[in-house]
Amino acid sequence: MKKFLSVLLALGLAVSATACAGGASSSSEAASSEPEATPAAESEAATSEAAAATGEVMTYDEYMAAAVDEAVTIESCVQAKQSYYAEQGTATVYLQDESGAYFAYDMACTQEEYDQMTEGTRIRVSGYKAEWSGEIEIMDGQLDEILEGDTYVAEPVDVTELLGTDELESHQNQKVKFTGLTVAPSTIEGDTTEYAFLYNYDGSGTQGDDVYFNVEYNGETYQFLVESYLCDSSTDVYKAVEALEIGQTIDCEGFLYWYEGVNPHITSVTVNG
Repeated sequence: MKKFLSVLLALGLAVSATACAGGASSSSEAASSEPEATPAAESEAATSEAAAATGEVMTYDEYMAAAVDEAVTIESCVQAKQSYYAEQGTATVYLQDESGAYFAYDMACTQEEYDQMTEGTRIRVSGYKAEWSGEIEIMDGQLDEILEGDTYVAEPVDVTELLGTDELESHQNQKVKFTGLTVAPSTIEGDTTEYAFLYNYDGSGTQGDDVYFNVEYNGETYQFLVESYLCDSSTDVYKAVEALEIGQTIDCEGFLYWYEGVNPHITSVTVNG
């Protein structure tokens, strides 16, 4: 879902200390009931803190061990560019390498640098680790360097069987695919009509907005979307979703975004029947 940055970022900065200390999120509540950290976990966290303090490039494990709001520096490869905000001089990109995946939101860079970041380009990014309704991301970051010669384009990992499991979240922000899904009805409050897709999650939008659609697998229903900043209304995937019919069997590819649960940003849809 889109973040209304001008309002929500300011609000988030104002309450971040309270949220982290007060355990407002489910993840912090779960942490309070966990057993004491093992020496290995404590060592990993200490290594992460040391790397962050010096601005050294962190491994993926060090990044994941870092606390929310901690300074982080990572190197990874661009898999998709979601948007460039010219007025702010910031970009939002999906990153992934052999170790894991990242989502860099509101990363400072020039238009020229943004244009240079083609699929597979390795970059160094520094910023702060953040959590947005379950989504782990790098916020208030900056592009430190575009690294030459070392590229990586990820192949989508089939996570279909992980739908509905806790393990699925460990693939957050990765390029993934889902196979053998059934298009399920979407509805609008106060309307008995069943739709194959909606513009915006509640049907309040028009063509050009995000497109949401429901899929069913193993008796459970999940909501997917085509994020219009990532794939606008001129793209094949946007048009494919607009052509969906309830009951069709489809395969999907995209990035495993997280918003109050699985909320993948779909980049490809194939109708099988």
